[in-house]
Formats: sequence, structure tokens, C-alpha cells
Amino acid sequence: MRHDRLSDIPLLELMVVQTLSDNDAVLSANLEFYHAFTTRDASAMESIWAREAPVVCVHPGWTPLAGRTAVLKSWRDILANPESPHVMCHDDRAIIYGDMAVVLCEEEIETSHLVATNIFVREDGTWRMVHHQASPIVIRG
Repeated sequence: MRHDRLSDIPLLELMVVQTLSDNDAVLSANLEFYHAFTTRDASAMESIWAREAPVVCVHPGWTPLAGRTAVLKSWRDILANPESPHVMCHDDRAIIYGDMAVVLCEEEIETSHLVATNIFVREDGTWRMVHHQASPIVIRG
């Protein structure tokens, strides 16, 4: 159905369009995170993380890191290491909760498979990461 004015569009239809665009934007932000990781781009990695909201990160086998300074230092160290692995993200899906979104995905690192939870919040209209946690997949459900 074609609508000539915004006021002619039913509210439910507007909500579906907004959710789809949020879903696409969150998944795009998630892919930007993995692109920064794979290309070892510390500047891009820094731009992905939230500036105002508190951030946390749990790398596989590490204790939790809290705060933007600690989290970004960990990423700079990982990305500066020429031995750091290349990561592929797949089976990603987003769950939107207003201005917060959770992305669940799998990471493929060489011969290992991990499950990851990436949480984003909307800051100034942009989806930014506030949480990343990855751990090995031991049993598939």
C-alpha cells in the first residue's frame, strides 16, 4: 500500500520499519567490530566502543575488563600482535530492546569455534558496543 503522507502510515507499520532498520544498523555495527578485529585496525576498534556508557569485555580465558581505558588497551595489545588470529563472524542475530541491542553470533578462529555476545547501546544515534564476551563452544545444543 502506498502512503502519501507520514501521518497516513499506521503506527505498527512505522514500528516494523524502525525495528528492521535498527536490526540492520546493529548487525552492521557488529560486522564493523569484526572487520576492525580481522584487519587489526585499532582506530576503527576504538570508534566502535561506547564513549559515554560503561563498557566491559571478557576475552576467552581472561578475567573481565571494565572501563573504556582497560578495554581499549586490551584491544590495542591484541591488534598489535602479529600472531593474533583472524576471526570470522557468522550466524549473527540481533535482539533489539529500545536503545540497547544484543547480538549473538559464532566466531571462527582458525580451528576453534566460539560463541559471542556483543551488546550495543545507541549513543547520539549510533550503535556502539558496551560489552563483548566470547567463549569456546564445547557442546552444540
